[in-house]
Amino acid sequence: MKRLAIATRSSRLALWQAEHVKQRLAALYSGLRIELLPMTTRGDELIDQRLDQAGGKGLFVKELENALADGRAEIAVHSMKDVPADLPAGFELAAILAREDARDAFVSNRYASLEGMPAGARVGTSSLRRSAQIMERYPALEMRLLRGNVETRIAKLDRGDYDAVVLAVAGLTRLGLASRIRTRLALEIILPAPGQGALGIETLAERPELRALLAPLADRGTALCVRAERAVSRALGGSCTIPLAAYAEAHGARLRLRALVASSDGRRVARAQAEGDDPEILGAELAGELRRRGADKILAELA
Repeated sequence: MKRLAIATRSSRLALWQAEHVKQRLAALYSGLRIELLPMTTRGDELIDQRLDQAGGKGLFVKELENALADGRAEIAVHSMKDVPADLPAGFELAAILAREDARDAFVSNRYASLEGMPAGARVGTSSLRRSAQIMERYPALEMRLLRGNVETRIAKLDRGDYDAVVLAVAGLTRLGLASRIRTRLALEIILPAPGQGALGIETLAERPELRALLAPLADRGTALCVRAERAVSRALGGSCTIPLAAYAEAHGARLRLRALVASSDGRRVARAQAEGDDPEILGAELAGELRRRGADKILAELA
């Protein structure tokens, strides 16, 4: 292979992620000409709606998958938290890279932490998962929809539209905005989305040579953790209409997996955790435990 095109969303964060993959591949394969194919996805265009109302996570990846299918690109780089639990037939995740900090960040010009905010203070987020977990602990805060890329969200905060915003630590770090983080929120306060902080590379399943090309970039520990997290999501419906969080940690050959399902107002939360060796089995079993702890009733009301 002499040329490789990388499909990517055109936001600055997505371009950083694609460039990161490009540089790592260029260091491995000096004779390979690597190009980026930036694209605007439907998810990027719908900036005034919640994702669960607009069509879900697939809005961020469909155009990139079309580019793979018609040969405009060989690989697509995604934030794993944006990838639906089930890929379309004929596509696969050929590599998952080592994960950045998976936690969420509290960003504010006025307050140092969520607990330090007064009743009625405005917190911006586009995520049902974040909103539900914040409302569970801090019901007096006012949650407001916040869409757009990272820079747009920060600009809205600086303009005074919000008193604080909650964003992924990984995205802020990758964009050189870590100094804006007031608090890295503990996992006990906000559990991350499945795959948060990890980059995934998607290819056509019929291209095993690409899988071999990408193998040096893959991180086995991260991949096992992300597979377990995605297995929980898949077993519970795999939709961003569900306030669902899942986070796994590898301890040697064992995985420790935590997950929760919440009502949209945060008043009811089902939590569970378990350990195991097989990520798919562990995720499915933990989803079953969540159902036994009340997730079924929460999911039925969200439907």
